[in-house]
Amino acid sequence: MKEKKKSDLAILLGYAGNFKGLTYLGLFLSGIAMVLGMLPYICIWLVAKDLIEVAPHWTEAENISRYGWMALGFAIAGILVYFAALMCTHVAAFRTASNIRKQGMQHLMKTPLGFFDSNASGLLRNRLDGAAAETETLLAHNLADIVGSATMFIAMVVLMFVFDWRMGAACLVAAVVSVGALFSMMGGKNAKLMQEYQGAQDYMSKAGTEYVRGIPVVKVFQQTVYSFKTFKEAIEKYSDKAQNYAVDVCKFPQALNLTATEGAFVFMIPVAVFIAPRALANGDFASFVTNFAFYAVFSAIVSTALARIMFAASGMMLASTALCRINKVMEAPTLEVTDHPKTPADNSIEFRDVSFTYDGADVAAIDHVSFRVEPGQTVALVGPSGGGKTTAASLIPRFWDVTEGSVLVGGVDVRECDPHELMDRIAFVFQNNRLFKASILDNVRAARPNATREEVQKALSAAQCDDIIAKLPQGMDTIIGTEGTYLSGGEQQRVALARAILKDAPIVVLDEATAFADPENEALIQKAFATLTKGRTVIMIAHRLSTVVGADRIIVLDDGHVVEAGTHKELTATDGMYARMWTDYNQAVQWRIATGEV
Repeated sequence: MKEKKKSDLAILLGYAGNFKGLTYLGLFLSGIAMVLGMLPYICIWLVAKDLIEVAPHWTEAENISRYGWMALGFAIAGILVYFAALMCTHVAAFRTASNIRKQGMQHLMKTPLGFFDSNASGLLRNRLDGAAAETETLLAHNLADIVGSATMFIAMVVLMFVFDWRMGAACLVAAVVSVGALFSMMGGKNAKLMQEYQGAQDYMSKAGTEYVRGIPVVKVFQQTVYSFKTFKEAIEKYSDKAQNYAVDVCKFPQALNLTATEGAFVFMIPVAVFIAPRALANGDFASFVTNFAFYAVFSAIVSTALARIMFAASGMMLASTALCRINKVMEAPTLEVTDHPKTPADNSIEFRDVSFTYDGADVAAIDHVSFRVEPGQTVALVGPSGGGKTTAASLIPRFWDVTEGSVLVGGVDVRECDPHELMDRIAFVFQNNRLFKASILDNVRAARPNATREEVQKALSAAQCDDIIAKLPQGMDTIIGTEGTYLSGGEQQRVALARAILKDAPIVVLDEATAFADPENEALIQKAFATLTKGRTVIMIAHRLSTVVGADRIIVLDDGHVVEAGTHKELTATDGMYARMWTDYNQAVQWRIATGEV
């Protein structure tokens, strides 16, 4: 267990980079500050010693004033040094947390985009941002307190056995009881409970984020009770874990710990009663009283030192579990980048015996799929929901890497392409495109940051967005989502199309791009498609079969397999899946609500 803690601490300090030295300096100063903080107690004892030695002639005590000023000086020095120590540890802690966030984000930037489909943003944020914040407490406060408390404790042990080992041992009884209570709360099998508690916290954070995001849908369908069920279960699970740890595990040990530390003086009384008669008989009663005063003063430090150790140990445990959550982000799979990237010869796309299985799934989403799209061709992927259409399209830009086979662009395996060059070659329009809370200009310019206003305006016009810009108060400088400025689903889709047009990529992937559009917006989107797809290689995924009639080739996917391929005319001439889907589609389009008189 100790080795694990040391390893965790070494990993955290590794994130500090050049600021690691500040941490060590802060820990050293913390130890010095704690020693300085103990010296006023010794000065107080020296005052008591002088008074007892001259009792009852108190005026003969000559050094009281000097000891008093020394105590004040040591106290001020201890405060200043401790302040300097915390300044060092805080700067290092903030830099460490910042580096964790930066390195985490840099790592996530290297993960395949498909990773974010199975890892909610709320969960990732809690793991990275929340866990990084928890390490700040350890590095800024807890480590300094651990070193300071350890230094104080060692000094206390030495001092307590200098004058009377029996009274010193009595003072340490409280420490032994406290350490035993702390270990029963945080050691052994109870360390696992803290991990379960943090897991429940992660789950609650994820469920809460997803619930808030789904509120619009909940309101539409009036499913408040059912939609709240998962979030409620997450809260209850977290509450049960917290209550179990606080009440069932910590209740008695913590009560024992506080009783022992806060009442450390009580352990001295039986020892004092035992020693006093012998000291009186030997004529050493003055020395006995002096020693008793010393240990009575120092017994107050026991509770302070042990309280620091308790909170520091708690911080170590929290930091350890936080590091586990950070590691889950840092261990996320990343795209392998070849050292010798190849440049595609053209804009063709080819699937060669491709299979792909999602992590944790037993059945392949794509199973031995092969087809080719020539440069400039438009190929449609159709089929029932869950057939593998979107999965197949996501393998082209390496949202995921294939399990078997290979996906080629321009005759080059996408895994052998430079990821940036590959992404520059492909433009995407999804069914649920999200716009940033920024101006229309910046939203479109996200595809090509160095584009001029004129180029953005031209892309917006090509995407049939002139009517949108005309009605906005500041035109394309209007910020979406502020002052009541919102766009409909179809309007957002047209802005997303403008973004794809501005990118001017030779390969276009359209995934249900008209799914949320009303008839008017769909007509405008279809006009925008004409500009976007002209002279480009296009992969189109659609459930509205009317949008794929003019495709150069249609590939029908069902249960991860290619079951049919051909033109619309060829496929409707057979009694296959596409012909049946076409018949069903036409029947659905012609469906009307029947009217009649009662």
